[in-house]
Amino acid sequence: MTELLSLEIKACIGRANPTLHVEVTRRDIQKYAVSTGQRAKKYLDGDEAPPLFHFGYSLEILPVDQLRKDGIPEDKLIPELPLKRLMAGSSDTVYHRPIRAGDKLSITRRLKDIYEKQGKSGPLIFVLTEVVVETEAGEPVLNETTSLIAR
Repeated sequence: MTELLSLEIKACIGRANPTLHVEVTRRDIQKYAVSTGQRAKKYLDGDEAPPLFHFGYSLEILPVDQLRKDGIPEDKLIPELPLKRLMAGSSDTVYHRPIRAGDKLSITRRLKDIYEKQGKSGPLIFVLTEVVVETEAGEPVLNETTSLIAR
């Protein structure tokens, strides 16, 4: 198999986006709970954030004309890959404790790994990213590892 990943692409492993610092409000939790159809009182009252709440907090807020067609900002963490068709792979989230109203969080996303494999229909490139969410005091809140597959 021909190597698709250049040394320049592999050198990106380990780099991270700037850490985001956010304060979670009760209203943010309530809006997310309502918009995702939550029914648990703790979510609707804004006491505790439902699962996946952190996803929106880790996205950069940009004007509409700077977003991709799907409404998401361009992913500047992932280098340009030689294979262009990207698909969602897996997502694994480890929750250490709930996100609560009033939490001051630090959110860091880094490029964990990039590697290639030979699939049945040709080469594949796997891109692993990790999001680490902690309180400002350094208490772990969650770790999320996701993969994208390029073919």
